[in-house]
Amino acid sequence: MELSFVEENYLKAIYQLELENPSGVSTTALAEKTKTKPASVSDMLKKLAQKELIFYKKYQGAKLSKSGLQAALLVIRKHRLWEVFLVKHLSFAWDEVHEVAEQLEHIKSNLLIKRLDQFLGYPKEDPHGDPIPNENGEIIEIPKILLSDFTTGKKAQISAVKESSPLFLQYLDKIKAGIGSNIIIQERIAFDNSLEILLDDRTLYISEEVAKNIYVTED
Repeated sequence: MELSFVEENYLKAIYQLELENPSGVSTTALAEKTKTKPASVSDMLKKLAQKELIFYKKYQGAKLSKSGLQAALLVIRKHRLWEVFLVKHLSFAWDEVHEVAEQLEHIKSNLLIKRLDQFLGYPKEDPHGDPIPNENGEIIEIPKILLSDFTTGKKAQISAVKESSPLFLQYLDKIKAGIGSNIIIQERIAFDNSLEILLDDRTLYISEEVAKNIYVTED
């Protein structure tokens, strides 16, 4: 089924919002996510439902159908593979790739994406630590926990970021905290829940807000 640029963006947005709210995605949430008026969102949801890409009932929200999920995962697969390519082979920084990948994710050639995956060595994760769906639309989530919830004194590695805005990624670059960095929480500061951490043998203090946007895996 040939989908438009806008339809693919909606399916991807619904997928991302469903991860946070599996019971269904509201029109309001989708309007905020896509920066679109609620009336326009309702019209698009009706179109996607007619194509059997979503289940949609007014006032109850939208959920992806099996075919809608496959379509969403294909867009996400292309987006994340392009991000890997841009960082590894065109020297883009991880805070620069999202907008470019947003354009490249709509390329229709399945052969190109297959060859791209092969060229990159079949990467499992994008530069932000997010898993890349395989060509069958299967996605393998690696267990991870937010740094803010991690145990004090245990060794861990930064495995992904929850927040991927350029400003946040630039901040992580400034403190030299990247995917794969070793990290230990040395102390939680009771006053404001900030953390004293050991980051690759350097002692730093980070805010609770920063800790809530970094995923780690136990070393």
